[in-house]
Amino acid sequence: MIKCIIVEDETLAQDVIRNHLARIDQLELVGVYRNALEAQEALQTHEVDVMFLDIRLPGMSGLHFLSTLPDPPLVVLTTAYAEYALESYEFNVIDYLLKPISFERFSKAVSKLLDGRIYSTLPAPLPDHIFIKSNSKFFRVNFSEILYVQGMKDYLKIHTPDYTLITHQTMNELEKSLPPRAFIRVHRSYLVAIGHIRSIYGNSIELGKVTIPIGLNYKETVMSLIGKRQ
Repeated sequence: MIKCIIVEDETLAQDVIRNHLARIDQLELVGVYRNALEAQEALQTHEVDVMFLDIRLPGMSGLHFLSTLPDPPLVVLTTAYAEYALESYEFNVIDYLLKPISFERFSKAVSKLLDGRIYSTLPAPLPDHIFIKSNSKFFRVNFSEILYVQGMKDYLKIHTPDYTLITHQTMNELEKSLPPRAFIRVHRSYLVAIGHIRSIYGNSIELGKVTIPIGLNYKETVMSLIGKRQ
């Protein structure tokens, strides 16, 4: 069983999530808490696999609370406000659910826990880097360094703030080696780091001083980052 807690100050929202959880056999609700202080005490005394966390909480916001946890459980954010979506992805949350939360949307988030890609009864440490072959050398590149990847036929340009590497491989091959919750394909020729996105506007993404185009076939996926579609 996957042990879950709800951190939410609104009774109606608590009931909605509680009812959704009750419909999924693999999930077990072990507690409901109204603020970050109560949740912190629960994490210290209970085994918790997943936390359904509201962003706007009394006293301390959900994102601030999350930033204070040295070893947080898996997190699904719940909120009525779409504007926190980009900031939330810096915390590698599983999903970002906008209220009112339908069971269909809730179940899609839970499926990420149950398909074996995220949840495991024996969690293993996740890699934080990749080795890239360029000019007959293998360079260690931390995931956090990568701003975006640019495809050029059979070659890729991997851009960081300090250097650029050119490697002979396909975008699909590299994409499989990167953490899926930290990077997003925005164009046939571009893959970007979610944590480095400054803004999304029209058909473009701004990464610092660089503007990346959004491909037509990728627009819906990109807009899901901010909780809405255009």
